[in-house]
Order: sequence, then C-alpha cells, then structure tokens
Amino acid sequence: MWGALLRRGVRGGGGLRCLSSGGPPWSQVVSEAEKIVGYPTSFMSLRCLLSDELSNIAMQVRKLVGTKHPLLDTARGFVYDSRNNLQMRGLVVLLISKAAGPSTAELSFQHDMVSGIYSSQRSLAEITELIHTAFLVHRGIVNIGELKSCDGPLKDMQFGNKMAVLSGDFLLANACTSLAQLQNTKVVELISSAIGDLVQGIYYENSKSHEENCLTDDIGISRWKEQVFLRHSALLAKSCQAAMELAKHSAEIQDMAFQYGKHMSMSHKLHSDLQPFVKETSSDTMAFSLNSAPAILHQEYRGREAWLKQIRELQEAIKAGKGVTSAIDLCRCHGNRALAALERFPPSEARDALANIVCAVTRFP
Repeated sequence: MWGALLRRGVRGGGGLRCLSSGGPPWSQVVSEAEKIVGYPTSFMSLRCLLSDELSNIAMQVRKLVGTKHPLLDTARGFVYDSRNNLQMRGLVVLLISKAAGPSTAELSFQHDMVSGIYSSQRSLAEITELIHTAFLVHRGIVNIGELKSCDGPLKDMQFGNKMAVLSGDFLLANACTSLAQLQNTKVVELISSAIGDLVQGIYYENSKSHEENCLTDDIGISRWKEQVFLRHSALLAKSCQAAMELAKHSAEIQDMAFQYGKHMSMSHKLHSDLQPFVKETSSDTMAFSLNSAPAILHQEYRGREAWLKQIRELQEAIKAGKGVTSAIDLCRCHGNRALAALERFPPSEARDALANIVCAVTRFP
C-alpha cells in the first residue's frame, strides 16, 4: 500500500498524496490510536500524578495562580492541549509495540501480554512520558537576571522556579526508578543516552537564545536537523527501539522502530514550524521561531547578509520565498522515510494508526 505512495517521490507539487491532503484530523487520529492500545494515553502517568508527593507539589503550585510564571502555562497544557498532544510519545511507543507483536525469539513471558503489548512496554511508554514532562517543566524556569518590572514580583518568580525544579526532578526521579525496574541494561543505556541528548540539545538552544538579539544562528539545514534530533526526536526514536528490545525483537526491527520514531518526530517538528506560514487564517503578527525550518532554509537561499537586512519583514519574505515549500518537502521526506520503516512491520490496526499519525503531521492546507 505504502510502496506505491513512496515511489511517487516527495518533491514538487504532487508530493505524497497520502501526506498532503485528505485523511482524518489530528485529534481523530489520536483518539482512534488510543482505542487500539487499550486506554487513553492522557492517563499514562496517572499513578505518578496521583502520588502524595506530587499532590503536595500541586498544592504549592496553586499559589502561583495570578502570577506570570510560565510553570502555570505548562500545567494548563497537561490538562488540555489538543494541538500538540503532550502524550504523543507514549502513544507511539505503545503503537509500535503492538505493531511489532510478539517475538519468536522469546516465549517465556508471552503470558504477560495484554492487548498485544507487554507490561514492560507499557511501563516504558509511561517512562517516556515522564521524562518528556519533566523536561517541559524544567524548561519553564525563568532567568531571574532578565526579569523586567512587567513580569511581576520577584518573589513569585523565585517561588515558581523552586516549584519547577522540584516537580521536574520528582518526575525525572520516578522515571529513572521505573527504568531500573525494567531490569534491562540495554534499555537503560538507550533511555539514558536519550536524556543526555535532550540535555545537550536544550543547552545549545539556551546558550544561543540570548545572542545576536535572539536572531537565528548562522547554520544550515543539516545542522538544524542535528539540533532538532537532539531536542525533539532522540527520546521518541530511542524509546521505540527500546520497546523492541524489551520484546527481544531482532536488530533489524529495532532499527526500523528507531527510524520511524526519528522521522515521524522530525515531520511533527517541521509541521509545527510551518503552521505560521501555511495556515489560511495566519496573520502578520502570528508568532514564529527565527530558528524554524522555513527560516533556516530561507536564509540559505537568500544569504546571511540579505537575511539580516530583511529581518523586520521576515514572515512575508519567507512566505514569498522558497523556504516554506522546501520545508514542506522536507517534512514529507521524513514522513516518507517513517512510512518506509513501517513496511518492515506486519499489517495491523496498530501499523495503520502509526501511518495515520505520519499522514496527520505531513498534511498542510
């Protein structure tokens, strides 16, 4: 099914038809996928979130209501975020686990499988979400030295930072404890390296954010992809690989799971970057990142000096240039590679759901 789509190529006006038009909306794709894995992934970390320790932290965070600390926005996102779907990573781990099915190499724990997914793989999905959530919380810490009077009282920001550090550390500690309980050294190594990748990517992002008045770095699309892999793709890609390791699948299947997680999350990031430029209702004041894929590609076409001169008219310049179309092509290219990795898995509802996720994040108006 996908082979014919893949052979059509990804560049130009045609592109991948499956990836450019039609298909259910993102919310429907997620809802249908959750039914396949057995329960809504919004309850993925329920055991942790209902713990006494985190309940006490939540009571303290309530004191921030009425302030401008970004931790509140992060907390609101946990309750409702239909656009980005914060639980997407755990859902993909469960789907890829079910798509791969049981391994013929290991039969001693087949009885531990529920709805086609081992309990250890469900635990891994929870661990993946806990790590992602912990880093989201930690990224809400504000730089006290850069605060302005309009940001509110200093004591509120200091208290919010303490809560962000405490709650993020708590989630990360729980994830590490659960990871050790899986008793698989290769899985521990994979997830630990993913945490290291996250730290490296976020460190680079923060170290550059204050330079050149927050203008985009002088980097090409290859360097941009390396940085995005560290910040956005490494955790999902290595979690998908780890899920295959827990079921004792072959090295080839593990690599295909890694490739799917990597390229699907790259497509997801590109799709997010493109929204200010492709939405029909987009306004001139709609916020967008100067380090997004369309901006980086536009800089490559225009040259660094011309790019800096155009900075005040950047959004319209990108819309009129080749950056947007090239970024769409790149998004579909990663989607194409994610679908190619899926072809190594047997046909199933879970595989179809994974393909639908790719279609959803590579579809544009």
